Amino acid sequence: MPKKQLIGVVTSDKMNKCRRVEIDRLVKHAKYGKFVRARTVCHVHDEANESSVGDTVEIIECPPKSKLKRWDLVRVVAKSQLVDIAAMRAAAKENQAENNSEG
Repeated sequence: MPKKQLIGVVTSDKMNKCRRVEIDRLVKHAKYGKFVRARTVCHVHDEANESSVGDTVEIIECPPKSKLKRWDLVRVVAKSQLVDIAAMRAAAKENQAENNSEG
């Protein structure tokens, strides 16, 4: 039987070589027929620490590596477009200080 391959979004990268990936899906409610949002959480082994929060990644099944890790990272599909506002403000303040010292 082939191994499952899924695409999800990294929600936590606080652990070394491990990522928490959420796979969102729609499930039809058994009684009412309404589609409800559900998510599956997978703990993924990321050997090179190449993914970060917000990245879309492709994962594949593997034999258990630890208590929770049963998935391997295949590739990073798309990098996160999240902007670090604190870093932007610090860079802007630094540029402003340089401009003031020159003029």
